[in-house]
Amino acid sequence: MQGAFAEHRQMLQRLGVDSFEVRNLADWQQDKDGLIVPGGESTTILKLIKELGLYEPIKQAIESGLPTFGTCAGLILLDHDHLNTMNIEVKRNAYGRQLGSFFAHAQFNGIGDVPMTFIRAPYITKVGEGVDVLSEVDGNIVAARQGNQLVTAFHPELNDDTRVHDYFVKMCADKV
Repeated sequence: MQGAFAEHRQMLQRLGVDSFEVRNLADWQQDKDGLIVPGGESTTILKLIKELGLYEPIKQAIESGLPTFGTCAGLILLDHDHLNTMNIEVKRNAYGRQLGSFFAHAQFNGIGDVPMTFIRAPYITKVGEGVDVLSEVDGNIVAARQGNQLVTAFHPELNDDTRVHDYFVKMCADKV
């Protein structure tokens, strides 16, 4: 619906994974092994999924264990104020406006040093029970996992490194 969904699809294609876009309830009815909620504007995405009748089906699928990967605004949508499927609290636009965008390299548990592109990025201010912190930048939590949910404050789809997407693909394969 919004964000770098085409770039996510390209990353999946590089990994040999078929994907499709969910733009309406009929698309949602297709068989799926996982869901990527891309960046964009979280308020707009939330409004769209509610208007299209996707809010409850997506929430129920995630709560039933559908592997889900939220990047940037997708991270925000999974927090306690939105879909409320992940036990995290988030600070929106934590690094400021567009001019506050930046690039970094940092350790990501289970992967190693990864490139990270932050665009008007949030970060996680608090994690609750069951949430594993996977990466921090300057003391701020920028990646976490809870069960079958993975979130990043950065946009791994905007770099050439496929390891974060591969991590998610393996989460999907383990669930299937």
